[in-house]
Amino acid sequence: MLIRLVLGFFLAFLFALVGTPMAREAALRFGVVDNPDGMLKQHEQPVAYLGGLAVFISFLLSIGMTFEFDHELLALLLASTIVATLGLIDDFGVLTPRAKVLGQMVAVFVLFKASVTVNLVVLPWWARLGITVLWLVGLSNALNLMDIMDGLASGLGVIAATFLLVVAILNGRWMVAAFTVAIIGALLGFLRFNFSPASIYLGDCGSLFLGFTLGALAMVMSYTEHNPFGFLAPVFILAVPIVDTGFVTLLRLRAGRRIYHGSPDHFPLRLRKKLGGNITRTVVVVYAVAILLGSLGVLILFLDPQTTLIITALTVVIISVGLIWLARVPMESH
Repeated sequence: MLIRLVLGFFLAFLFALVGTPMAREAALRFGVVDNPDGMLKQHEQPVAYLGGLAVFISFLLSIGMTFEFDHELLALLLASTIVATLGLIDDFGVLTPRAKVLGQMVAVFVLFKASVTVNLVVLPWWARLGITVLWLVGLSNALNLMDIMDGLASGLGVIAATFLLVVAILNGRWMVAAFTVAIIGALLGFLRFNFSPASIYLGDCGSLFLGFTLGALAMVMSYTEHNPFGFLAPVFILAVPIVDTGFVTLLRLRAGRRIYHGSPDHFPLRLRKKLGGNITRTVVVVYAVAILLGSLGVLILFLDPQTTLIITALTVVIISVGLIWLARVPMESH
């Protein structure tokens, strides 16, 4: 099993390393690029999309060549493919926000048919379905919103997938581990071209696929064997995109803007301004925060409930103070 996991990682890494330049060439040839606008998009020249397509295909080839699937993971694979396809169509600029959300809900329904839902058996089916929709659609769009800086969303994906890999090994869920190592390998191969200065971006295909798949993988594992509050672990592991989405939503509503219209309200953009505009330094700081929170997520699996609540409360307070500080950073409106 260990050999398969290592093989899956290296196959995904190599496929992405070879496939990403090909995706970049195709994107430039067909004009699937992100053009600078001098405001939110401050890169000097158009940057290719379709990086997410290279990541998705690398992931797909890797797990297809190394592991057999059970019905649960087949459903996850089908749902992830639906979301990646939606994102790819949107990279060509032909989907509305409403159509994207409806497509994501179809993908959630595919999982629900295979009994893949948030694992809170004390709740009735309709409540579990509602929480599952909120969790998966929310995370899909949260990672999509985080794709705003060279290497940011893809690096956060590596970090989250690594902590989910640890949880999968602790659970003995080897198919989940296979999915996570394939994601890690594909993203690391892609990061070779996506880290600052980026020559290609994930695009909606990659960011929506990444958020949905990580959220779904987090759902199919057990967290409460030692600690009844262990279900908070995936929230910690994926806290950075969750927090940023809440922060952006709050600031846009307060300013009277629609929540799906772009604006410089993201906390990494405000942090970048505090750090003198240095993209690499900003991304590394956000990585460090994600690693710290992910480590806490794994730690609480083994803690007692009282300590878990104390750590959670302190974390919420510290994050809130940091966001209040960043909210005061003056940013140009979009």
